[in-house]
Amino acid sequence: MDEIWAPETCTLPTAERPFRVAEFDDLFSTYLQGAVRVDPQTLDLTLDADARTTVEDLTARENECCSFFTFTMTGTTLRITVPPTQTAVLDGLSERLPR
Repeated sequence: MDEIWAPETCTLPTAERPFRVAEFDDLFSTYLQGAVRVDPQTLDLTLDADARTTVEDLTARENECCSFFTFTMTGTTLRITVPPTQTAVLDGLSERLPR
């Protein structure tokens, strides 16, 4: 994620972070249909049905470096949750959503 809000616990090499941010940006611009911030720790994204393969790949790789994320895909909804200590990371991700 963006170095400004990427947590110290992120193990993704700094040089690779802009590419990961770009992958999330591409996911959002290509597949995002809607978003709801359920609470400070939870974000629900409604995505196109054909996003599943991309989502599964991206979220699996994201969990390798930032294991505090919980990604749950149900139908066309991707629920992203974080612990209370990581809400700033979810805030940063939310700010990248197209308006």
